[in-house]
Amino acid sequence: MKCPVFEINEEIPLLGCIAFGIIDRGTNLLQIRPISTCPLSCIFCSTDAGPKSKIRQSEYIVPLDYIVEEFKRIVKFKGAYKIEAHIDTVGDPITYPKIVDLVHELSQVKGVETISLQTHGSILDEKMLDRLSAAGLTRINFSIDSLDADLAKKLADTEWYDITKSMKLMHYITSETSIDLLVAPVWIPGFNDDDIPKIIRFALKIGAGKRFPPLGIQKYLIHKHGRKVKGIKPHSWREFYEKLKKMEKKFNVKLILKPSDFGIHPRRIIPVPYKKYSLIKVKVVGPGWLKGEKLAVTSKGDRSVTLINANRIPIGAKVKAKIIGNKHNILIAYPII
Repeated sequence: MKCPVFEINEEIPLLGCIAFGIIDRGTNLLQIRPISTCPLSCIFCSTDAGPKSKIRQSEYIVPLDYIVEEFKRIVKFKGAYKIEAHIDTVGDPITYPKIVDLVHELSQVKGVETISLQTHGSILDEKMLDRLSAAGLTRINFSIDSLDADLAKKLADTEWYDITKSMKLMHYITSETSIDLLVAPVWIPGFNDDDIPKIIRFALKIGAGKRFPPLGIQKYLIHKHGRKVKGIKPHSWREFYEKLKKMEKKFNVKLILKPSDFGIHPRRIIPVPYKKYSLIKVKVVGPGWLKGEKLAVTSKGDRSVTLINANRIPIGAKVKAKIIGNKHNILIAYPII
């Protein structure tokens, strides 16, 4: 089911909601989320993205000028040096109509040294890669989960998904653009075990990781609102790292990564103005991202808030709410009626 897209206007703060805006987790890396849509419906997706989503009720898009201005403000607060702008949506950033303009604008901000982007690359092409390279994109974290055409389609739960095209695009990135490439498969035990060594060989063969590590193998995790692969139990962290260590020796490549491998380090975090379990007044301004939710704004207009259990509350209503989550300024609350 295709969800309606709700545009975030300048009355809605870009701090507060996990599905759009900017997220500061107390480092020199800022997560940029200009859109929430995705063309794929991967069976392991932690955010239940794509056309086959069962729990999303709306998608979000943020105007270019608004997200860039807010980014500039936060960069100043963080200290305008060695900043990484990481475009990593709850969908796929390539669906943002002005993704090239966004990369260009971020590259012009004083203090920004790295611009990275997370994608499955399903709707990328060479022309777009050329434009992203010219705009100043530093690195693409390119997700592929199998080199087998049939298994790749099964994992993406998308019949038109073409892994051969993605492999050609990754080779194009390393040979024809200035963009660095990090190949980022999700390892699903019992599903794509045989593909992980093949993906490692492929990444090394095409010259991934000129400036940063060539691979970022991700552990399959089960998330509260994500999709679960039927009959599959995730690796324990210990087992996952033991397997990565063995492959590090076999392929002579670093696979167990640290933030410092990407130049990420602690930096002062934007203060969280609302304590957990405190009562606040909010105005409902739009549909929620997931079913049962509404999007709200604090009475001070300084944060967006995700209201849960809010089906019956109409847009425009002003209500009291209790905050039950406030980590990294991502505010979740339920209405007090």
